[in-house]
This record gives sequence, structure tokens and C-alpha cells, in this order.
Amino acid sequence: MRQSARSQIDPFIVMDVMESARAAEEAGRDIVHMEVGQPGTPAPLGARRALTDAMGQGSLGYTVALGLPELRARIAQLYADWYGIEVDPARIVVTAGASGAFVLAFTALFEAGDKVALGLPGYPSYRQILRAMSLDPVDICTAEANRYQPVPSDLPDDIAGLIVASPANPSGTMLDKAAMAALADAAQARGAALISDEIYHGIEYERRAVSALEVTDDVYVVNSFSKYFSMTGWRIGWMVVPPDHVRTVERLAQNMFICPPHASQVAALAALDCKDELEANLAVYAENRRLMLEGLPKAGFDRIAPPDGAFYVYADVSHLTDDSLAFAEEILEEADVSVTPGLDFDPERGGTMLRFSYARSTEDIAEGLRRLESFMKSR
Repeated sequence: MRQSARSQIDPFIVMDVMESARAAEEAGRDIVHMEVGQPGTPAPLGARRALTDAMGQGSLGYTVALGLPELRARIAQLYADWYGIEVDPARIVVTAGASGAFVLAFTALFEAGDKVALGLPGYPSYRQILRAMSLDPVDICTAEANRYQPVPSDLPDDIAGLIVASPANPSGTMLDKAAMAALADAAQARGAALISDEIYHGIEYERRAVSALEVTDDVYVVNSFSKYFSMTGWRIGWMVVPPDHVRTVERLAQNMFICPPHASQVAALAALDCKDELEANLAVYAENRRLMLEGLPKAGFDRIAPPDGAFYVYADVSHLTDDSLAFAEEILEEADVSVTPGLDFDPERGGTMLRFSYARSTEDIAEGLRRLESFMKSR
């Protein structure tokens, strides 16, 4: 049977790495997972209890396409609590994860063939979703001096869109308010739509993350319950869109998704009020970050920059290899530690980079660092 040219996208390498780690575990090996950006904690207890209660009371059928009104209102309150800004709940679109939000955003904003800029290193699925939708991703090779974030002078003139992420994956670096405003102004000057990926907000260490909504309303902001709220498998996220885009996105959501998962919406609403448990998770990430910044250099991975947020360390391993995929396979085979090759995030320079995730338990991170140090000493 025929296949479309636009379906021929690259694999998400970290998912292949996860499968290799799973196979190793199935063979009886004990693997420390530093490859996947998934919290080791479950959804908050309050979220799970809320769903249990709801399952005993109703059918959890379709909701309206934009999401439960009470969830949209509570998300709007989050923007007041976190950033001190007022967001009309009518502008909030609940989605089937951040991935569903990107599909809606790209469809609402761009025509086939449009050029959309994104920084390298960056989340690989941006590029692949764009390609699958007959859009043209334009890679920006960001500079280490700019902490792997784009700056206005990096932007081509002929783009229809710009995707920014802060905290970023894989670097964990953040844009401050001035840098975010400068990129928003640069996008507007080019007639380009700005999309701000904020799914790691809440996971910050020495300063809080800045939302693009603090500098402009002319933006699509994407967020998710996957990271800070520990709800990856629930596939529930949201967008904030300009007021005059709500009906457009609603029509698309009605036809593409009907609605976000009702059960996940119920749990997400309750998760927003589980602050104590979520902040306890953040304290674990902070301790894990401390261990990583101390332990990775001891293991020989000393070309790293402290991440501002998220739960990743992006390491330059050019002194060790020019084939990060083979190196990651060697680490898995010899050290029983699963890490992600940088090729996932930067096809041009990623052969000399590795991403280490510290989203798991502190015990796992300490053991992984011990194994990495032992492996590198014997290499």
C-alpha cells in the first residue's frame, strides 16, 4: 500500500533507547534509567482519589471540545498564582497532552510549506510533527554562549513561526524576561507566530521561569500536566491562545480529537491543588540535580552547564566520542545505565553530546552515577 512522503519522519531516538533498556530488563538486567524525561513519581494522590470518586459516580463520557469549564478556570488561576497575570479562562484550551496542543497550534497557525524556526538543540518532535504536517522546520544552531537558546539575530526573515522552550529540553536553560520579550518582538517584526513551550514550568531551581504571557498576548503558550504534575501517561495538557483564535482552535479540536480524555481532566483538576506533594517532588529533583552536578564530573563528564530548570543535564562528550549513539549503547551494555544520545536533539552537533535525565528517585540517580564512574574508570 502507498505511503505519504510526509509520513517518512525520523524516529524519536529516546523511545528506541527506552525499548533497548526494556529489553535488557526483560533479560534480567537491572537498568538505571537516565534516558527518559518522565518523573519517577505517580500522579498526585489527590488526583488519583478524585478519579476513583468520579468513576463511581458517572460514565466519564465526552466533554466539550475545549475541556471542562472548571478545569479551564482553575488553570487560569494558576497563571495568577505563578506569574501574577490575569488570563481569561475562555482563552484556555485543554488538550490531549502537549503533543495534541502542538498539532492544534501548527494547524491553526500555518499553511503547508510555511517555515517554522526552532532552536537546536531542541525537542525533536517539534521538527517531526512539522514535517508530518507538510511544514518546513528551520533549524537554528544556537550558541553555547547563549546557553543554547535562540536570540533575535539568529532568526531568518522569511519564517512564519518561531518555537521557543524555557526551560528547554535537553539543556534545562531558561529565557529571562528581557530575552523572552526580545524574541517576541523579533517574531512580530517578521510577521511570525510565536509558540512558547512551557511544559517544564514549576520545575525551576534558583529563579522562576518566565511565561511568554508576561510579555505578550500575541502568543500560543503550550503547557502540560506531564512534568511538574507527574502525569505523563495521562496525556493531558493545555494551551493559552489569543482571544480571536479560540473559535478556530475549538473547531479544529472538535474534529480532530472530539475532546481531551475526561478521566484525565478530572485528575488534572485535582492535581492543581496538590501543592505540598508536588513541591516535595521538586525537592527530590533539586537534590538529584545537586548529585548530578557533583557526580558527572567525577565520572568524566565535566563539560556541562548547570540547568536552570527541568530535569536534564546536557553534556559535551566530544573529548570522548563523535558517535553519541554508539556511546550510549556502550554505556547501556557495559554500565547498565540508559542515557540519550544528543542526535535526538541536534542532528548537526548531537554526535558529541549526551543527555542525562535525573527525573527518577534519588537512590536511582546515586546508583547511576556510581555505575557511570566505575564504567569510565575501566574504559
